[in-house]
Amino acid sequence: METAELIEIVDREGRLLADTAAKAGVAAPVPTCPDWRVRDLLSHLGRVHSWAARFVGEGLTDPVRPSVEPAPADAELVPWYRETHRRLVETLTEADPEVECFTFLPGPAPLAFWARRQAHETAIHRVDAESAAGMDFSPLDPAFAADGIDELLSGLHSLERSRLRTDTPRTLRFRATDQDAVWTVWVSDGVPRTELNDDGVADYELSGPVADLYLALWNRLPHSALSGKGDLELAALWRERGAI
Repeated sequence: METAELIEIVDREGRLLADTAAKAGVAAPVPTCPDWRVRDLLSHLGRVHSWAARFVGEGLTDPVRPSVEPAPADAELVPWYRETHRRLVETLTEADPEVECFTFLPGPAPLAFWARRQAHETAIHRVDAESAAGMDFSPLDPAFAADGIDELLSGLHSLERSRLRTDTPRTLRFRATDQDAVWTVWVSDGVPRTELNDDGVADYELSGPVADLYLALWNRLPHSALSGKGDLELAALWRERGAI
């Protein structure tokens, strides 16, 4: 997807998240993140937005950790999130397309990386806010959902920190039924390897509409909401170790 499109998604998803969090209330539990309340959701995402904006806005080329400063009191939390989100969108929008800064995945350019990462981070947590408010999930653009699956499988799970490991090599396959997109993931005791194909036989395959597949792979929908076949132990492995 184009960087400008992703920045528009960051903007739209963050505004929707803030409105939904205000409706739910900061003390509401978040069913999709069982250990969290809405205040935890806003605090986490606000810090992540500020962290990303620093890399782009200041041109930081070395990694730094997100701030550990305490979030505001409950009454100020939604306005604080709105402001940190606004600053992120403004920073991404006004950045030089050739800005050089730290990233943790390869990509066409640092700005494209941060726009993509923040778009998916915000969209997934918008779903969390909607779950806290007891709402149906707002629809996701299929192309965006497919991009998010690719970022998760080919990007985040290509890192050494991925916990998706098995002693015996196994194969997972994720198939979008409404897009021409299939991901095959080879899991072993090393870093997982993903290819965009359906070559060979998979030990477990999960298939469904791409937006549902996206949410299932981020553990925001149960695999039972889609069509799964094969070794269900691999479905459990994903739920336990596929989270980022």
